[in-house]
Amino acid sequence: MNPVPPLIAVEGDYRSMGEQIGVRTADMIARSVETYSERFRSQARLDDETIDRWGLTYYDLAQQYDPDIAAMLDGMAAGSGQPLSRIVALNARTELLYGTGYRDEGCTSLAVLPSHTDNGHTLLAQNWDWHPEQAEVTFLLATRDPSGFTVLSLTEAGMLAKSGLNSAGLGVCANLLVSDRDAGGEGVPYHFLLRGALQSTSMAKAHQRLLPVRRISSGNVLIADASGGEAIDFELAPDVFGTLLPDSGLLAHANHFLADLPLTDLKAATSALTQLRPTRVRHLLAPAIAQHNVSTTDVVRVLRDEWSSPDGICRYPDPQAPTAEQVSTVYSIVMDLTARTLWIAPGPPSKHPYTRWELDAPFGSPAVTTAHDFAPED
Repeated sequence: MNPVPPLIAVEGDYRSMGEQIGVRTADMIARSVETYSERFRSQARLDDETIDRWGLTYYDLAQQYDPDIAAMLDGMAAGSGQPLSRIVALNARTELLYGTGYRDEGCTSLAVLPSHTDNGHTLLAQNWDWHPEQAEVTFLLATRDPSGFTVLSLTEAGMLAKSGLNSAGLGVCANLLVSDRDAGGEGVPYHFLLRGALQSTSMAKAHQRLLPVRRISSGNVLIADASGGEAIDFELAPDVFGTLLPDSGLLAHANHFLADLPLTDLKAATSALTQLRPTRVRHLLAPAIAQHNVSTTDVVRVLRDEWSSPDGICRYPDPQAPTAEQVSTVYSIVMDLTARTLWIAPGPPSKHPYTRWELDAPFGSPAVTTAHDFAPED
């Protein structure tokens, strides 16, 4: 795997940016549409007519939730030559696949407040665990609108966001959650919420994009903010949400609910090592936390932790699992929100270097400037 993920940088109004993304990633989008359409058919038993109907329904909801998101989706469809319904369906994959066996992501996220870092910066990080083949259609997406507002996010082709940061100093990480409240129907898809949070210019506005919203699926969103040095975790489910705050400057989350909510957690017993990954993060960082001296190097070591392999924080494909069901760390991300810097490594991160990206670099001259840091520890 190439240790430097592709980067797509676009500028302009939101429809124009979507169209540019569509043109430049058309081949990858076609692969994503094919892959997920097959999952919709085989795992959720949705025929093409139903996929398209729900895609257009979620497009209408996007227009109500955030017209800029709707404009980007519309532009992406036009630029890639794919039906709008299928582009939107990609961004609503969690909702369309509700109730199937596909939900086996195992992400680990963490935030460290500036009071406990070596340089007084806010740190945010995540290992994204998913099907290894999706690495081939995953890239860094940089967008800059006419006001100069910039977002840098990891994303799968045809989708608008996953984990990332913006020019306001906000960063977002995502973790799968599943509850008995999850249901199909009309509501704002989880990946719309992630983009909505990344489009926010303040922590307060990010909360407004996540909480007073009709949700039909569960998901975790960890948000940190450089300007005030704060972090908060929202465990989202239909009609309810839980809030978690840092303890001794550290906040970590995996794939089970930690807040006391009126629901049944459907992933707590089966998601690989989820019961211990947040605690493992805290144990590994405990010495540096005690010294108020956590560095990006410390965070990288956590994300490379192979304890309980293949299902550790740094996750490997399970050789005993069928190929189609294998899950591993696809990408690992560390963000210094104060410096507006992102490091990223392909999975498993214990075997690959991290590459540094400055938030504004994709729009500078030269267009891209990168440097390799955190070589693998053999």
